Amino acid sequence: MGFNCGIVGLPNVGKSTLFNALTSTAAAEAENYPFCTVEPNTGRVAVPDPRLDELVRLAGSARVLPTQLEFVDIAGLVRGASKGEGLGNQFLGHIREVDAIVHVLRCFAGGDVTHVEGDVNPLRDRDTVETELMLADLESLEKRAEAATKKARSGNKEAKDELDLMTGVLEVLREGKPARSFGGTSEELQALARLQLITSKPVLYVCNVDEDAAAAGNGFSARVADRATKENAGCVVISAAIEAEVVGLGDEAERAEYLASMGLEETGLARIIHAGYALLDLITFFTATSKEARAWTAHRGTLAPAAASVIHTDFEKGFICAETISYADYVACGGEQGARDAGKMCQEGKEYVVADGDVILFRFNV
Repeated sequence: MGFNCGIVGLPNVGKSTLFNALTSTAAAEAENYPFCTVEPNTGRVAVPDPRLDELVRLAGSARVLPTQLEFVDIAGLVRGASKGEGLGNQFLGHIREVDAIVHVLRCFAGGDVTHVEGDVNPLRDRDTVETELMLADLESLEKRAEAATKKARSGNKEAKDELDLMTGVLEVLREGKPARSFGGTSEELQALARLQLITSKPVLYVCNVDEDAAAAGNGFSARVADRATKENAGCVVISAAIEAEVVGLGDEAERAEYLASMGLEETGLARIIHAGYALLDLITFFTATSKEARAWTAHRGTLAPAAASVIHTDFEKGFICAETISYADYVACGGEQGARDAGKMCQEGKEYVVADGDVILFRFNV
């Protein structure tokens, strides 16, 4: 798995249309009325990476396994969702374990689709959804803090530390700020992640524009991009209508020609993936043999044993070394054997920091 993200937004902003297009399925209905998605939908898509295709060719791999991106789409949220309004509140639990939040915002005016608030204002919509997510986190955390308080009174140090963290995060939420704005030590931030609060997740705003604005964006998307910069969030401009058209085209050449005619170089899925990897500071490393070439995802700065555990926990437990070749050297030398002969394969130990594009053979013993 590469990473997973939860898709949120108001009804009728293009969430389900985008979900269908990105996952190339009809799992989520996309109708012109609120609450059409009444079950949480999950879809997985392969992460396109031309480097993997080249490794397959050079290694003569019989099978190719790209890393994957998982989308979890929930019913549209409305004002008052945290108090039971609408249907989206029923499914918020499904996105508590995701790596990031993809917040779809309507950034096009006109058309036949009715906006639930009556007019188009993506920043207002952003505030509405963010408020509901914060209220949901506040309610959840207050209940957990009550239980932690009882444990802390009994002298449980772990419970006291957790309560101290919860108290600090509750103060942030009560000030109307998302949990991700809580500033703490690295240990506290790791503990915060374990609380699985929705507003502690990094956010990628997806501005859904009409076809004419897909390449350059518009005034609505520009305001969202400005807000994203201030929040250290990600921002991508996409036309869900174009993405839906791309899905229906026959082959890669036809899709590329269509995208070019719209002033685009790549699909919205590719742009979301790039933005998601940047937002989460992720890298890709590879394994390549005649049997299989595969892409793996890790956080930037990951040491070799931890990267090995992404493949299998036994690889980390019995880690001996990592035989690494940079992607550029692998290609320039015509594959693994050529890289070995040219002295481009390095034997790295436990302190080696895996780099993006590394082709690795892990040696282990268990």
